[in-house]
Amino acid sequence: MVKDEKEKLVNVFAHELVPKHEILSKKEAEEILQRYHLRPHELPYIRLSDPAVAILGAKPGDIVRIERKSSTAGFCFSYRYVIGQ
Repeated sequence: MVKDEKEKLVNVFAHELVPKHEILSKKEAEEILQRYHLRPHELPYIRLSDPAVAILGAKPGDIVRIERKSSTAGFCFSYRYVIGQ
């Protein structure tokens, strides 16, 4: 992404309803895939054009962990596989 384009992005993480997103390291990604007996393409997808992914600077092939608040569990984690446009 060009620097000027990145500066134009609105920081979606400033909104209270947007959950925390983070890119997993290669080691963390491997652990998650082994734990759930998955291959990366079997995870739900998230596109590069997603505002949160654009701000994080994720690349195709990365795995993003999304942390949501849960009234019953406290926190709930979900994982997304980053794909191109």
